[in-house]
Amino acid sequence: MNYKILTAFVLSGFMMSCGGGKQAKQVEQSLDTEKVENEAVNTLKSKLEERKSTFSLKADEDTKKVYKEGIESVEKSGIVTSAKQVGDKAPEFTLNNALGEPVSLSEYLKKGKVVLTWYRGNWCPYCNLTLHALQEELSNFKANGANLIALTPELPDQSITTKEKHELQFEVLSDIGNTVAKEYGIVFKLTDEVTKRYNMAFELNKHNGDESNELPLAATYIISQNGEIEYAFLDADYRNRAEPTELTKFLEKK
Repeated sequence: MNYKILTAFVLSGFMMSCGGGKQAKQVEQSLDTEKVENEAVNTLKSKLEERKSTFSLKADEDTKKVYKEGIESVEKSGIVTSAKQVGDKAPEFTLNNALGEPVSLSEYLKKGKVVLTWYRGNWCPYCNLTLHALQEELSNFKANGANLIALTPELPDQSITTKEKHELQFEVLSDIGNTVAKEYGIVFKLTDEVTKRYNMAFELNKHNGDESNELPLAATYIISQNGEIEYAFLDADYRNRAEPTELTKFLEKK
């Protein structure tokens, strides 16, 4: 037990024995507040917000303008509403994992539900934070009868680097050319300015093995065993992601 909590627990008991019920209740309320605050700090959202703040402080105004216009371009494209939605049939796929082994959605659905998520690449700090958070929540997905699969447009050599770096214990599949992502309707083309900066900073074309300059939304779906999409997280802003604990809560209710 945490030392602070243990101390408060003992103090609470002492005050109760001395007739200090009011004080004990205040201690308990304080602990509850602290617990909620700690949970808030540990959410994926809080870590993504921290990353956003760091970028805002360090990036020059021109870079911030270019990236903001890139997000606005995705918003205007209407991709969030035209992508696969709740109630749609999830397109079947078979892709190779980091070891070159074929993995199919249908085979995984025989085992249970599937949490299907996309990440842009190991060059994306928001994606890396998300993968780490998903790994931490993985046991809860499995406890609720679901397996996790992550798709990326990166070449296999790049995805295995990601898998090893984050010690991921779920499938990481290379969706080269965004073939599967296109079937789900979540692929968009980067603006010329964003493309230029991504290639200068991260060598995007080298990571993906093509010059399409296309990326998938950082989408997340929960797919039932009958192949129907039960949950969909779709956002034009790549800095926003599905909260892993919220995915678990959704699985618990179903």
